[in-house]
Amino acid sequence: MKAWLFAGQGAQRAGMGEALFDRFPAYETAADRILGESVRALCLDDPDGRLNRTRWTQPALYVVNALACAAALAEGPAPDVLAGHSLGEYNALLAAGCFDFETGLRIVCRRGELMGEADGGAMLAVVGLAPDAVRALLDRGGLADVDLANLNTATQVVVSGPAASVKAVRAAVRETPGARCVPLATSGAFHSRHMRPAQERFAAFLATVDVRPPRIPVIANVTGRPYPADGVAGLLARQIAAPVRWHETLRELVRRGVTEVREFGPRSMLRPMWDSVRAEAEAHAGTGTGAGTVSLGVPEAVPVRGPAVGRRNASAPEPETVGDPAAARLGSVEFRRDHGVHYAYLAGSMFRGVSSVELVARLGRAGLRGYFGAGGLGLATVEKALTELARTPGLDGRYGVNLLHDLTHPGAEDALTDLLLRHDVRHVEAAAFTAVTPALVRFRFTGAHRTSDGTPVAVRTLVAKCSRPEVAAHFMAPPAEELLRRLVAEHALTPAEADAARGLPVAQDICVEGDSAGHTDGGVSLALVPTTAALAERQTAAHGYARRLRVGACGGLGTPEAVAAAFVLGADFVVTGSVNQCSPQAGTSDAVKDLLAALDVQDTAYAPAGDLFELGSRVQVVRKGTLFAARANKLYQLYRGHSGLDDLDAATRTWLERDCLRAPLDQVWQRTRAHYRDTGRAHEVERAERDPRHLMALLFKSYFARTNRAAQDGDPAERANYQVHCGPAAGAFNRCVAGTALEPWRERHVERIAELLMTGAARVLDERLAAYAGPVPHPRPTPDPLPTHP
Repeated sequence: MKAWLFAGQGAQRAGMGEALFDRFPAYETAADRILGESVRALCLDDPDGRLNRTRWTQPALYVVNALACAAALAEGPAPDVLAGHSLGEYNALLAAGCFDFETGLRIVCRRGELMGEADGGAMLAVVGLAPDAVRALLDRGGLADVDLANLNTATQVVVSGPAASVKAVRAAVRETPGARCVPLATSGAFHSRHMRPAQERFAAFLATVDVRPPRIPVIANVTGRPYPADGVAGLLARQIAAPVRWHETLRELVRRGVTEVREFGPRSMLRPMWDSVRAEAEAHAGTGTGAGTVSLGVPEAVPVRGPAVGRRNASAPEPETVGDPAAARLGSVEFRRDHGVHYAYLAGSMFRGVSSVELVARLGRAGLRGYFGAGGLGLATVEKALTELARTPGLDGRYGVNLLHDLTHPGAEDALTDLLLRHDVRHVEAAAFTAVTPALVRFRFTGAHRTSDGTPVAVRTLVAKCSRPEVAAHFMAPPAEELLRRLVAEHALTPAEADAARGLPVAQDICVEGDSAGHTDGGVSLALVPTTAALAERQTAAHGYARRLRVGACGGLGTPEAVAAAFVLGADFVVTGSVNQCSPQAGTSDAVKDLLAALDVQDTAYAPAGDLFELGSRVQVVRKGTLFAARANKLYQLYRGHSGLDDLDAATRTWLERDCLRAPLDQVWQRTRAHYRDTGRAHEVERAERDPRHLMALLFKSYFARTNRAAQDGDPAERANYQVHCGPAAGAFNRCVAGTALEPWRERHVERIAELLMTGAARVLDERLAAYAGPVPHPRPTPDPLPTHP
């Protein structure tokens, strides 16, 4: 398989294209007309020294690359796939038929003008350091205004930002052993956030240009994935301010089976990078993992069938195995490949950042994924966490975020989705949804497209937690047609994204919630997992999906035996929760972790859920050592049995003020009213002032918010009121690790918990299967069949 690669800015040199201009005079004539001067003189002689000025570099290089491409097409067939580095991407799109030569030159001229107007910025190539190491260097130097602009290879990165800051990076690199740097001859901070004004102006210009779908696949700089049929202009606009993901682009070529490349450009700049990535692939192949393992994103559709335990399929190449090989065989190979994880294992989110940045980052660096607990947090707090995760070394995209449905706060779900898309978050865990919402569809299918053969592909993963098969069925189906049309009409999805969505499920991965911590229906995994797995098989066939729907299990997974049972039941993956709350990385107090480390399996209870208090929804919480469950249940009984606070007797009011709310009722209401007004929910206050029962509900709900904060803060005065979401898995895990190195919770690092559960599950399965595999009993003789009559 062949690919053509087109060099970008930096490859120019005086004399370029000398052998080509006479071969294609029509191109030269058109370029002279558009530029208003001789392109031949600019490229060959550069009399005014303009060839290294962005405004002139870009059109000149585009013309020379186009001439070289025309010569190649005159000599033989087109390639199988195309790619170009930054400016070179325009030549790749020209070769793919997205526009003609003149249109492309006009686009490039406008791009060069806008980028040439940017000044005060600089770019620096850093060699010898991985991207994560460069990010760490920026963090240590407090250089928050510098971005990674070009991710060229595993050890070649270009940074971009204000000139003074880039100068500071240069000094830091020089002090780093094994690293060197080369300043680039640019006057702007290209491919960084500082180019966003130019991006907006360029997008407006592109809106006036007719850009056709590519006839040959072109790998986009912005995504490292093929350009969609509809959306070329949008990605081109984003490219100005987005990093050039060249390393991912080359790895995508390897994954597609490219073995031969041809570089177009005045200097050989891209071939060494290709050779580097090919060497990576060969190194992986030498370990038995295959070249396909270099791609960590969401791959193209591949059908996979087979049992959940030890699944093997020739069309689903194994991801690189790190850790225990037996544990890596558990669950779905395709799941591990799609999510870029070593084990078919996820750490689920926990409310209000208990699944902290530190927890998620530690798992990601260990080759696993956790989901940041965004539920209950303000957007500013979530955005800070996303920024920190994006800059954390070693994650390689292995982190996700929780999207928690909130019936009481209209608009919050859409606002969080906007934030996730703005930060290009690729992985979401959806919880507490009873139906598919527009926000979920918008997240899941932003960036979705069809490949050149028409296969629909989504670039974002959605793990939907469900405890009822009828809810799971909604997520297993494509989005409703009416919803897709509405999102397109609102410009929330492009027509191409909606078209791809019609051939894909809302969630490829459904996680069945058994008797779990937090919100729970108290479901039984023994019944739910096989039932939902069977439903997934039927839905896969009914919708004609190219890839099978996958079903995971969560709730009660606190021992290797429980994890092994989930895989035997048919789970493709497992999701843990409670066991991770008692780890050094969890974002809760040491007091709570001390409490959790002392639990047994019977030490949890059910209580009303604060966010869905009026509906009677329940959460599972710690019972031992706290009175929260008893007091919360009493509050719900009072709400059910009374029409307002005035109906309560004196003893009850005294109990409320002394033991629960810790303040006079009027004072608590004033604070509660202020909170709802400050968070944009004044309508709740207005309703409460008309409805005494609603006022009572809001007042009682303030207890749930306070007890949650008290637990996370470890307030000793509120210990009796700690609200700690937890299931019986925590007690089971305590028994499992008693007398071992993991008995103290300070040793229970999240990746060690995962390793214990997964390797233990593999061992349990091997032992159980060996125990049951005895000699086959000799069958009884079968009697002769009865004679039949003619």
